[in-house]
Amino acid sequence: MADLEWGTEVGILEGKNILVTGVLTDGSIAFHIARLAQEEGAQVVLTGFGRGLSLTTRIAGRLPKPPPILELDVTNQEHLDGLATEVKKHLPHLDGVVHSIGFAPEAALGGNFLNTAWEDVATAVQVSAYSLKSLTMACHPLFKDGASVVGLDFDAQVAWPKYDWMGVAKAALESTSRYLARDLGKDNVRINLIAAGPIRTIAAKSIPGFNEFENVWNERSPLKWDVADPVPAAQGAVALLSDWFPKTTGEIIHVDGGLHAMG
Repeated sequence: MADLEWGTEVGILEGKNILVTGVLTDGSIAFHIARLAQEEGAQVVLTGFGRGLSLTTRIAGRLPKPPPILELDVTNQEHLDGLATEVKKHLPHLDGVVHSIGFAPEAALGGNFLNTAWEDVATAVQVSAYSLKSLTMACHPLFKDGASVVGLDFDAQVAWPKYDWMGVAKAALESTSRYLARDLGKDNVRINLIAAGPIRTIAAKSIPGFNEFENVWNERSPLKWDVADPVPAAQGAVALLSDWFPKTTGEIIHVDGGLHAMG
């Protein structure tokens, strides 16, 4: 961002410390959030877990500045309890958190809605929605003068083909963000979501019939949509992490080419 008076370049996240989850490939929205955050002046720390931790470690080398990487399973209470301590080894506090976490077992997707067992539904809801609360509260002790928490969403206003219980989990994510916004506003903590259009990511590949999403966007989106371009959604997230939305919370910002407004 240009400083017109002095003619210098100052990033919109200059001096901020940001934790980013969900960086698995350089095609993910989370990767580009981390990249843009660094380019805009932020110090970034990443998290990963399980088999994905090695992917995160490898892909992190493609960022402008290799960041610290912490192990975090949002369903593991010991990991959550120790997160603040681990972050403090690298950053004194946090100004922002990116929740880019979502998972549903295969049985919860693909047109099996009426037959999905509760155990699979519970996994989808815990990992994809409840984890927003878990992650936010694990980071809460690190929030110095407030913070911006940004989650990645997929519009849950309609029943998408074959999205099934993941759609329900996203609806729960949206509701969770509103309740967090209500309860953490007193601490100057903002909670917002970016509802992105379909992007070809690892998560998308696990959704049966993902091509149907592509077809819908190609036919109905007012602005041309590119399923191979995660940057617009990442830019929206970085804007919310900045001080340019100081009084916006409990909001869902659609970065979907305008399809959500087409009815």
